[in-house]
Amino acid sequence: MKRTGLSLTLVASLVAGSAFADQATEGAIKARQSLMQLYAFNLGALGAMAKGAVPYDAEAASSSAANLLALSSMSQAGMWPQGSDNGSYPDSKALPEIWTKYPDVVEKGKALGVATAAMDTAAGTDLAALQGAMKALGGACGACHKAYRQEE
Repeated sequence: MKRTGLSLTLVASLVAGSAFADQATEGAIKARQSLMQLYAFNLGALGAMAKGAVPYDAEAASSSAANLLALSSMSQAGMWPQGSDNGSYPDSKALPEIWTKYPDVVEKGKALGVATAAMDTAAGTDLAALQGAMKALGGACGACHKAYRQEE
């Protein structure tokens, strides 16, 4: 009987540990998706100005660019646990290759940092400067998404 009690305790601990791991991974996925939504929100504001869909506003452009710079400077280390890809979690759009090609992911992250810094400098200057920085910023975002995000 003691062995059965011990076995049940061990099984319960493993199940609880597995549920905790799943919750932690799901939390990481939600965190990175929230981060991407914040990127999209700020990029949308800048993109609308760059396209002429809304009038250029130096203060609003500077604010969005500063937000992007802050977001790209955040540590995302806990947001990308191995096994949180779209094959393991249907809510994830991350492809499994993101973990097997990590040096490339790091380089793409650095390119995003450079592009957000350039946008931060340009955004409040004038519309032409914002438009010029937009191409590099969009390219930096797209490079990672094309390689490591599930197609829509």
